[in-house]
Amino acid sequence: MPLPPKFAGTLGAQHAAHLLRRTTFGPTSQDISEFSSYNIDQAINVLFASIPDPADPIDPKTGASWVNPMANGSNSSQDDLYQYFMAWHLELMRTSGTNIRERIVWFLHSHLPTKISKAVRAENLYYQNKLYRYYALGSFKTLFRKWCADNDNLHFLDNDTNDKDSPNENFAREMMELYSIGRGEQKGDGDYTNYTEVDVKAATRVLTGYQTTDGDFLTLDQDNMIPAGELKSASVGGKEVANRHDPSKKQFSYAFNNLIIEPDELSGGYATVAAAEGELDELINMLFDQDATAEFITRKIYRFFVYYIIDDTVETNIIKPLAQDFKSNNYDLPRLIKNLLSSQHFFDTDNGVTDDNISGAIIKSPVDLVMGVCRLFNVTFPADTMTLYSTVYKDGLIDGLIKQGVNLYEPFEVAGYPAYFQVPNYNRNWITPYYIAYRYQFADLIFVGKNYKGDDLGIQLDVLSWVKDTNNVSDPSDAEALVDRLIELMYPFPVDDARKNYFLTDVFLEGYANAGYWTQAWNDYLANPSASATVYNNLKRLLVKMMQSPEFQLI
Repeated sequence: MPLPPKFAGTLGAQHAAHLLRRTTFGPTSQDISEFSSYNIDQAINVLFASIPDPADPIDPKTGASWVNPMANGSNSSQDDLYQYFMAWHLELMRTSGTNIRERIVWFLHSHLPTKISKAVRAENLYYQNKLYRYYALGSFKTLFRKWCADNDNLHFLDNDTNDKDSPNENFAREMMELYSIGRGEQKGDGDYTNYTEVDVKAATRVLTGYQTTDGDFLTLDQDNMIPAGELKSASVGGKEVANRHDPSKKQFSYAFNNLIIEPDELSGGYATVAAAEGELDELINMLFDQDATAEFITRKIYRFFVYYIIDDTVETNIIKPLAQDFKSNNYDLPRLIKNLLSSQHFFDTDNGVTDDNISGAIIKSPVDLVMGVCRLFNVTFPADTMTLYSTVYKDGLIDGLIKQGVNLYEPFEVAGYPAYFQVPNYNRNWITPYYIAYRYQFADLIFVGKNYKGDDLGIQLDVLSWVKDTNNVSDPSDAEALVDRLIELMYPFPVDDARKNYFLTDVFLEGYANAGYWTQAWNDYLANPSASATVYNNLKRLLVKMMQSPEFQLI
């Protein structure tokens, strides 16, 4: 089955902006200009360029890392460390530039989520995040295997209580339904097409006997040197055995060709640790040998990067060939994403229809909205870590994200944030009367540098400096050219003349038909920068109104 046709030619400004909005946390005007001259291969090479791993998050009270390997010397509470971790993660998003890695890490967190309220320790969040970053440009299948033994995941999905004498099905059920193969259509009682209740019970027994090792975080996965959980064990007959693991045969259903998984070595009636780990490997191979698994993950990637609606044409022409290639190449995640982003379909150049455009078809998440504004308008963030973590993020942007619909690292459901999975609304979950009110309020607050409580935010949009930079606006004195440029940078698609004239005449020029009013005001400001009130008020009014428009909510 051939892959979708590839995009040809130079990107140009509109396609470059579309690509960057979907793969980063918001482009600057310089980013769009740079990518405009690229062909798709050049753009992909920049997006996927190798970059160094980030430094550990630090405790602002000590100036030292609190994850080497744990917060022994920290002066901060676990609640503080949770906030510092989230601030650190958001700051990585903001400073990620034109590299896609942090966007993939965010996808992995949205697909394989966790909750602070079940994390036990802040270090658990960090090491899971580090695991996602380690495999973001590698094999999803390998990541999935490692995630099964991740300390945070073991506790979040209760697999650390899954014992041979008291099986806990929670992890096995969610593993299949939400994170790998998906249910499919229900065919009968306990039969979901892609797996059955028999398979949930068998997988549960494969997964028995694991424990978290987050007491000191010194148990490391030797493949990636990241702290991990392990099988509970004891020495029996000179062998290290998994003494809480179910050593019996696990019979799967017709959905998996009646596969039997059992330990290949026993000692004293127990599976050896190596044999029990081998059973988990077999379980992962069984799941990832299914076309349905490749297709399920490909659909999640498609909905994250492209569009939430997958019709029969998209399923046949996009999902299935991409999934087949994904599976055939050991679930190479960058390969899948590159194939998707490189397609004509991603840029909506695969047909002549104008009412099904992909550009502008996704509602921005609150993270995209907030980070996109800060990045596009080059908002300066403080270098002082305490101010950055506490004032800007903890009391400011993190609280603001909650009000806009993202309770960061505390999704309501084990499936994650509803916008990424909940049928049929998907990203429309970002828009409610409550959430939209706070989205719109953010546009006002970022100009005055206040958080939602009215306190100092620690950052502020400097619109005069931004407009004066000719890299952003070539001729700020030309009112129409200025509005055209803002529409190009802020909106995912062109607007019609009536909409443009509304922003230009009614909002920006306050009803003045003669744009010379603005030209004179701008030139007066340049001659006397201390007299900035008129141009500032006009620019603020225009930008706030544009940020509060329906068009700006789209990506």
